[in-house]
Amino acid sequence: STMFLVGLSGGIASGKSTVVAVLRELGCAVIDADGIAREVVRPRSKAYRQIVRYFGTGILLENGEINREALGNIIFSQPEKRQLLNSLTHPEIQKEMLKQILKYFVQGYRYVILDIPLLFETNRWAKFMKYTVVVYCDPPTQLSRLMKRNGLSRAEAEARVASQLPLDEKRKLATHVIDNSGEREQTRRQVLRLHARLEDSLDFLWARLAAGTVAVGLGGLVFLLLRHFIS
Repeated sequence: STMFLVGLSGGIASGKSTVVAVLRELGCAVIDADGIAREVVRPRSKAYRQIVRYFGTGILLENGEINREALGNIIFSQPEKRQLLNSLTHPEIQKEMLKQILKYFVQGYRYVILDIPLLFETNRWAKFMKYTVVVYCDPPTQLSRLMKRNGLSRAEAEARVASQLPLDEKRKLATHVIDNSGEREQTRRQVLRLHARLEDSLDFLWARLAAGTVAVGLGGLVFLLLRHFIS
């Protein structure tokens, strides 16, 4: 087995979830950074306790869970608060992502897709990707979709979009672009072409996993993964 990493990003309401759904249908290994981010802030977790300590109990729902909308309103309007939240959650998110990468590596997947919305903003993971993919849509379509999806005013939607790197900039940084400005079927065809290219790729991040892996042992493999991604 050989494996490399593919970073998938986009912008808010650009249609990344549509692309991920197609990739999952094709049997691809996808690691959802947003899903992990929700898991690591569950009540009684380390990140949860730190967030409540710094942001107060006003960001909690009645059941004790974090009110993501309330917290989101704070960090979108206060960049320093957003940086604080990232410093509390990113270490826990990174640990879980490394665990999942290891799982797929051992299972022999050819490549793993890391679905990371802020892949280019943080640059924490981008340097480890063999390829990067951006799900793009034109700015008017992005605003329209966001306003409709979240029930936001134009000003509110523009503020959310402005908190991220513009899609036109992300498109320049990516090795592959999926244009999701049109119909769903057009997007699907682009994803199928991308999948075929990745499957045929001869560029690998990892050396061949063979009998040597057994000799090194699982603990050694974890150490190598951690050293590679964190160094």
